[in-house]
Amino acid sequence: MIKIITIGGATKDISFTVDDGVIINNSRDLLRQELLAFERGAKIKVEKFHHLFGGGAANAAVNFAKSGFKVSCAVAIGDDYEGREILANFKKHQVKTNLVLIEKGKETGFSFILIEEEGARIIFANRCANDDFFLKDSNLEDLKSSDWVYLASLGRYWEKTLKVLMKKKNLHLAWNPGLAQCRLGGVTLAPYLKKTELLLMNRDEAIELVSSFPAYRQQNRRFFLRVENLLAALRSFGPKIVVITSGKEGADAFDGANFYHQDVVKEPNTVDTTGIGDVFNSSVLIGLILSDNNLQESLKIAAKNAAAKISHLGAQNGIIDLRSYFKSNKKTL
Repeated sequence: MIKIITIGGATKDISFTVDDGVIINNSRDLLRQELLAFERGAKIKVEKFHHLFGGGAANAAVNFAKSGFKVSCAVAIGDDYEGREILANFKKHQVKTNLVLIEKGKETGFSFILIEEEGARIIFANRCANDDFFLKDSNLEDLKSSDWVYLASLGRYWEKTLKVLMKKKNLHLAWNPGLAQCRLGGVTLAPYLKKTELLLMNRDEAIELVSSFPAYRQQNRRFFLRVENLLAALRSFGPKIVVITSGKEGADAFDGANFYHQDVVKEPNTVDTTGIGDVFNSSVLIGLILSDNNLQESLKIAAKNAAAKISHLGAQNGIIDLRSYFKSNKKTL
């Protein structure tokens, strides 16, 4: 059985839906092209709060476990009620907790998630204990026995974790670095990108990272709006495969030989897009494993799983068993 270790964050999420926001076009800003605004000083009515689970590493771990993989999740939580709930949720989904760090006297990470009427969301996150997590040399034994490492956004000790990962022989690394890592700049991340097998980013993250490299700083707006340019630039930094998601425009990938595009799978009942990136990205890796590295098939089943997720509230609800789906739909993929 394939063993995967996910590394990053785990949170308790409190989500709520509002329909009083106004969307403002801000297309002049490449990284903030749409804004959601509310009347200053207004009191906004919220009908109901939903208590859920989230965090990049936790969402990916649940997705891998759902498809039958042996999964351990490496995160930090507090020694509080929310931390115990996260452990119980991992147990429910058969995610191993041997790499979970329990921080005495610390709060577990949490997020408040505002969901607008059409399912788009804004996340107000406090990493709390997640910010203190890092891998240690003592974790190398667990890493040695893993087939893949899925790395999500990291806290302030990100470099310690990456340096330990680089010590693993035959490292198969799938990395979704997150905006915090991208803002460190490509020169800082370059040594680790060279060891990355599968790089997974959204378009804003890709623009942030590519524009930080000296060779691309003088490129004009048109260059950064073309996804093929971003894919080629990112792959030139070392990753074997690069995948960029672009919201409603779907996803694109490049393996050094061919460009691939995948449209969004339409879902008539869009409820909540929270966690859709984590589900899509980890599903791409599942697809590569199941399809013997067929990138187009991997993008298709990832889009299917993302569509299944958005019809449910929460980052970990609604996802499907991709192993079973792949077996039953192999001829049509």
